[in-house]
Amino acid sequence: MSFCFNFDVNAERTNTDDVDGNESQHSNKDYAAKHTEDSAKPAEPVKEAKEHLPPCDPHLLLKDAVTEMVTIGSLPPLYFLNETVFEKTVFEREDEEKILCRAAEQRSDLISGVYEGGLKVWECTYDMLELIERDGETFGGKAVLDLGCGAGLLGILSLKRGARQVHFQDYNSTVIEQLTVPNVIINCQEDDVDSHDDKDGKGKGQKLKPEVEDGNPPPKKRATDASLHPLLAKCSFFSGDWSTFLSLVLKKEPPLKFDIIFSSETIYNTSYYPALHETLQQLLAADGLVYLATKSHYFGVGGGLHLFKTYVEDRGVFTVDHLWDSEEGLQRHVVVLHFKPEKDT
Repeated sequence: MSFCFNFDVNAERTNTDDVDGNESQHSNKDYAAKHTEDSAKPAEPVKEAKEHLPPCDPHLLLKDAVTEMVTIGSLPPLYFLNETVFEKTVFEREDEEKILCRAAEQRSDLISGVYEGGLKVWECTYDMLELIERDGETFGGKAVLDLGCGAGLLGILSLKRGARQVHFQDYNSTVIEQLTVPNVIINCQEDDVDSHDDKDGKGKGQKLKPEVEDGNPPPKKRATDASLHPLLAKCSFFSGDWSTFLSLVLKKEPPLKFDIIFSSETIYNTSYYPALHETLQQLLAADGLVYLATKSHYFGVGGGLHLFKTYVEDRGVFTVDHLWDSEEGLQRHVVVLHFKPEKDT
């Protein structure tokens, strides 16, 4: 089964840095602001947020699971459910939202307001992982939010590199239950086999040598109760749109603030910008960082980095700095947001 990419198509990009004259630049900014304003209201009703508890027995959830692994430089290996196998078994999975069958029938990676693409690992996620590896980022003792998490690879990496707590959020409850939670469990189990406890947050544990009896190594040890795994105990899982998710987590005691917020390929729809900006503003710690991986433009949907930067700059809350920009093809970027100093706001 192959899926179409509704907004990931090759096309030439106009570089806004090449536009000459203040009048043209102001025109671009005015268009961006108007475009965002015109799309301010989502087409679909809000999806109420809820918290998901991992199953006590993961065996049924992981029955016949086929996984794949991504390794990037010195980063610990990350495991996730094989996308092709997942697609072929959609009709066998629990799905109260009916997004699996709808996505399969429409052969689409995105149904706005219904299914927001969380079943696919998008390429900008790999850009973010490579940047983390390049910069040697570790997460020891930090609170991390993987916003619009999908497969949850960014949050899982944070968990493996010493984060004290990781919250995963995706629009669709089916994505959380059928993909994110299983992926976290798989990585917890693989850590039981492959590495020692990562006390320094570097995630570079050596593989354990299995004890050998009668010339035969024992089978891999697996966690029997997912809820008892020390890494899983650091995780919380949520579904719902950003506005209701924000309302839900603001009720938590003590109040939640995150040192790092990851968000990959989430700014494709300008109508979501108000809720996204409010969520970042309310949940980011005073000295925290938002890492955002994105394409320059999402064809067929309308959003992209230029429009989002304009929206953010107009509100004067965050500074946006470029960390990495691709040099070929459909341009991709990783940027970081942080609060402006009080004197600048």
